[in-house]
Amino acid sequence: MTIEKGNMKPWESYYGPNMGYVQEQYELFTQDPGAVTPAYRELFEQWGAPPMSGKGAETLSNSGNGQAASGNVDIQLLQKAVTAGKLVWNIRTYGHLAADIDPLGISEATDTSLLEPKHFQLNEEDLKALPASLIWEGADGQTTTGWDAIQRLRQIYTGPIAYEFSHVHEVQEREWLNRRAESRTSPAPLTQQERTALLERLVEAEQFEDFLHKTFVGQKRFSIEGNDVLVPMLDEAVRLMTEAGSSHILMGMAHRGRLNVLAHVLGKPYSKIFSEFHHAPNKDLVPSEGSTGINYGWTGDVKYHMGANRFVKDGETVQARLTLANNPSHLEYVNPVVQGFARAAQDDRREPGYPKQDVTKAATILMHGDAAFPGEGIVAETLNFKALPGYQNGGTIHIIVNNRLGFTTDSSDSRSTYYASDLAKGYEIPIVHVNADNPEACIAAIRMAAEYRNRFKKDFLIDLIGYRRYGHNETDDPETTQPLVYDKVKNHPTVSHLYQDMLKKESVIDDAFIASVRNAVADRLKEAYDQMKKNEVHEYYQRNISESEAVTITPTAVPLEQLRSINADLLKWPETFNVYPKLQRILQRRSTALNEGEKVDWSLAETLAFATILADGKPIRISGQDAERATFAHRNLVLHDATNGDKFCPLHHLPQAKASFAIYNSPLSEESVVGFEYGYNVYSPDTLVIWEAQFGDFANCAQVIFDQFVSAGRAKWSQKSSLVMLLPHANEGQGPEHTSARLERFLQLCAEDNMTVVNLSSASQYFHLLRRQASLTETEDARPLVMMSPKSLIRNPRVASPAVEFSEGKFELVLEQPGLGTKPDRVERIILCSGKVAIDLEDAIEKEKGDYSWLHIIRVEQLYPFPAEEIKRVLVRFSQLKELVWVQEENKNMGAWTYMEPRLREIAPEGTTVRYEGRPEHASPSSGYQLVHSMEQQLIITAALKQMAKNNIPLGR
Repeated sequence: MTIEKGNMKPWESYYGPNMGYVQEQYELFTQDPGAVTPAYRELFEQWGAPPMSGKGAETLSNSGNGQAASGNVDIQLLQKAVTAGKLVWNIRTYGHLAADIDPLGISEATDTSLLEPKHFQLNEEDLKALPASLIWEGADGQTTTGWDAIQRLRQIYTGPIAYEFSHVHEVQEREWLNRRAESRTSPAPLTQQERTALLERLVEAEQFEDFLHKTFVGQKRFSIEGNDVLVPMLDEAVRLMTEAGSSHILMGMAHRGRLNVLAHVLGKPYSKIFSEFHHAPNKDLVPSEGSTGINYGWTGDVKYHMGANRFVKDGETVQARLTLANNPSHLEYVNPVVQGFARAAQDDRREPGYPKQDVTKAATILMHGDAAFPGEGIVAETLNFKALPGYQNGGTIHIIVNNRLGFTTDSSDSRSTYYASDLAKGYEIPIVHVNADNPEACIAAIRMAAEYRNRFKKDFLIDLIGYRRYGHNETDDPETTQPLVYDKVKNHPTVSHLYQDMLKKESVIDDAFIASVRNAVADRLKEAYDQMKKNEVHEYYQRNISESEAVTITPTAVPLEQLRSINADLLKWPETFNVYPKLQRILQRRSTALNEGEKVDWSLAETLAFATILADGKPIRISGQDAERATFAHRNLVLHDATNGDKFCPLHHLPQAKASFAIYNSPLSEESVVGFEYGYNVYSPDTLVIWEAQFGDFANCAQVIFDQFVSAGRAKWSQKSSLVMLLPHANEGQGPEHTSARLERFLQLCAEDNMTVVNLSSASQYFHLLRRQASLTETEDARPLVMMSPKSLIRNPRVASPAVEFSEGKFELVLEQPGLGTKPDRVERIILCSGKVAIDLEDAIEKEKGDYSWLHIIRVEQLYPFPAEEIKRVLVRFSQLKELVWVQEENKNMGAWTYMEPRLREIAPEGTTVRYEGRPEHASPSSGYQLVHSMEQQLIITAALKQMAKNNIPLGR
């Protein structure tokens, strides 16, 4: 606030409700000077109490009926001015309830009396007695009286655009939004050229759908009709974002209107889309929603799930890359994936430290369904990224493509909120509702959204309210459940006809222009169809059912001197930085870990892997709940000063690092975070992206992302990912929800070398695995990596590895138990196992110190792809082998047994029995009692290591 000096007193700039507000502030000041802002405190200290006179008061007294004495305020008139100010507030806040945003007129009437002057005991005469500027600070020269102001504000806030801004708490933003809504010139009215171009785009969108409907009768396409204006809105958003500097425009949407967006915004050729309809396969073999590929012998996805890329050029220069993400029928689950795309495009990962983010480089547009936006929890989880350091992207434009129905369900059955958009209020996202039958209002809305996003770097939501011309899909008859709505739809003109009639009425266009536009679009569609039939474009992809070639192996060993140098630098921090003493002692123990006779534990192996990957120039991003220190406090890659809380990450200051290292504690959401990290990795394939579950059990909250994206994205969309998922797993007696990462589910998802699934038993194996995964990024061998990471093994000395295994070793698909199998002709049983139970077996063998010449143990470190050849090379050495025993600590119906059994039987030598040792089948992953757990675990180990009597050994397979 600026306090005027000299002859002009500050009170002369206050009048009406503003003077009343200043009086309220002065009353607070007299009670407690600290209760008002420093600016007001300075004002009152210098000038004292605000008087009931001056310019503002004179305006009130002079505008009255003369009842007040000269120089005094008419208190009654002042009260009416204050009340009129409340009416203005109501119109701004609740005007949306009376807005013209229902194209079909099917909404129930609402009580809008609070928008009427009589609600405040005001009439036209009262308001005309007040200057417009008293009650509306935005009044212009065309608005002179209070009555004019109220009529103008009602026109603004109850028109085809409805505004909801009162939940935005940032005063500067809310005032900007209100000024923007109330301005006559911003956005500027469309020019004649823009209006005719808008009509042409609407005609293209409509006739494209109409052509598909008539040409491919009975085929599903999930048309945009009823919300056709979405296409020119996206055009405008792309234009505004690229002009603001965004070179990446990332979009996500469900299948409603997707083909139209692909054709007109992403530039997918009509002929290619027509081909996908023309060659629709035998309906007995396709999914329920139609397909571009047959279920048997083919791969791919349905046409309205597919994404696309387009490069927008200005002359020969590429201005922006447009990306529409692939998305399954799980509607909103693409949201975090697209957010991950955007953050990857914004991050500069070329230098050590955290990546340098530039939010202007990429912008996101997410299109939602009106039933899905409040109904799918993934929406709220993704909105929560809005301000989080590791996930925010400078603002997303959200568009609810609102057709007033969810499949066949009424809004009253699908949500408890008044609007589909109400969820966004909790995140203080500005909301605009707009009538989809008013194209110019829709363009004004998208311009406001883009300008707000570019100015404030925050989300904006447009609720585009239209209708759905057909059923949920074009083979569905909507009248069985929505007879009244579709009686109106059948008689409702399309938006292109409504808009052409308006332009014609205003003499902007004539009948000849309309005919030429429609004929030109029809000709282009027919030409593309004829071209498709002539060329027989056919793009199915045969699934390769032959064995895949082996993954290219890159050496992962690192010279010992380099490891020692890196290890020493990791233990350096500023002299003024005070590491928590207990943690400092733990970290300092690492200084000798690479010496002769010492060993490297799990956490140091991970840190050395990260450091050497960074030294190779490969950026890393890791996130998860408590990822900075890790659930089990083993990582501690972000140190906190014990005296002031400052943070220090050694990997950010590592002299050898040549790329960025991003580490973020994630929100408490597996679903959205895994989707985000998957998206980040897909868009930035050069980055080693890692997600760590707090406990592996919680990964099941992200099951849709695993099922639809991680495991199947490559087969469906040729979308490559090398995402690493660390899932703490092992039966440690911590109860059902802290035991199993559901290994069996990931193994069930495995096929066609789509993922790698491992369960390791040594620190050096982890080191080499991470380095191998980093080497595979950006290659055809890139695959997601699912790792059953350890809990108690993190600190178990049996898992620690000597330095030589890091400097000379590599990742081994299988490991043999040292000390066993030294007399091959005496071995009768081979145990196969993985992870923690292998360490339990080793521990038991060493403690018992018995004769185990009859036994050998193979640790299957990589479960998928199944290392058949590596296991067979071990088995062939043992001619007297009688049984293969799979030992696991999970229940029989869980873990790896059901996956391993058929594969072990296939490679077992003739006459060898294959059997299981472990817990029986149970519904719950484990007991909730430590005593029961310990007893069960001991029984498994004892049974596995007990030599079977000779006459009890079963013969045959």
